[in-house]
Amino acid sequence: MAPSSSKACGLVGARIFGIAIGGAIAFVVGACSVAEEQKHEPGNMEVASASEPATATTSAVLATAEIATAAASSFTPPTLEGATTAVPSLSASSIAGLDPSASASPEGGAPPPCPADMILVNRTCVDVFEAFLEEVAADGTAKKHPYYERPVKGVTYRAANAAGDFPQGYISRVEAKAACVAAGKRLCSRAEWSKACRGKGWMTYPYGSKGQRDRCNSGKLHLLTQMFKHPAGGFKYDDHFNSPDLNKTPGFLAKAGEYSECASELGVHDMVGNLHEWVSDTVDDGFMERLETEDVVRRDQPWQVGNGVFMGGFYSTTTQHGPGCTFTTVAHEPKYHDYSTGFRCCKTADLPKPEPKKKSKSGGASKSSPATSASAQ
Repeated sequence: MAPSSSKACGLVGARIFGIAIGGAIAFVVGACSVAEEQKHEPGNMEVASASEPATATTSAVLATAEIATAAASSFTPPTLEGATTAVPSLSASSIAGLDPSASASPEGGAPPPCPADMILVNRTCVDVFEAFLEEVAADGTAKKHPYYERPVKGVTYRAANAAGDFPQGYISRVEAKAACVAAGKRLCSRAEWSKACRGKGWMTYPYGSKGQRDRCNSGKLHLLTQMFKHPAGGFKYDDHFNSPDLNKTPGFLAKAGEYSECASELGVHDMVGNLHEWVSDTVDDGFMERLETEDVVRRDQPWQVGNGVFMGGFYSTTTQHGPGCTFTTVAHEPKYHDYSTGFRCCKTADLPKPEPKKKSKSGGASKSSPATSASAQ
């Protein structure tokens, strides 16, 4: 008999629905219990790489569709302070104003610690925007990959980011990691990602301590159920969760920097909403224990050791797995992908190694001087 814990439940329900249509974990738990009770078997999941192990593969089941559609159709985002109705528009001047400057070096000075498309945060360079993919040919030339299509097996992809470009959805952690490496970068750790999002003041949202409507691209209707209603046979992993039509629908996925006020004080954009962002962390007992010690209200998530982690929510979530920068999803394996999954890259900054702390006369370590201690830029 299979165990009835939330870990085992994650093998079926978490990947079938989970956060795929917005992180409402109530959908997941319902789907898990029904799927287990009716003894549905998981289907096969197409993956583009076998470089990381997958613990299970899944497809949607009829029970999931019935529960999810009913729940999503009645979903109302919580009211946030400072509610407005205007959505920021993306103009040529606003795009120009989003170019990062923190990485620029004085004329004739030392080379910048970060590439021009990244921001220095402590000793880490962080992409300014969510990433899109470039297809790299054998001769080194590159062209943009359609942001609404799955990466193609056997093609080399390189991560890039820029204001005014749609970011890539439909991507697994395996594929996101490979794209960052191809760009000379890596996936951010959760700690690095959180610092870039929360800033020097360790705020809950990139822009402050309380959520404000329309500052970021979040809280929209669940597009999956809006578009497909009650599909015959239930939601299917490839046909529905990874349908290109979802992120091609106007008014849902936003271009990088379109929500110009969704930026941290450090200059990093779109970390809350728009797309979930994979980080490099892997779920284990220790990770979950640390998560539970955080002073954050989250709905329970089915999980198992070996799952990946993505952050920030996407355009149809609000606070289901934590408000703002604390939104953390643990219910999916590294090879999982759907229309809501995206990423950005990090890179260790090109900075001199910090000097070791000097011991004081009393035997303790003295505090580092401002010149030797890392500070967020």
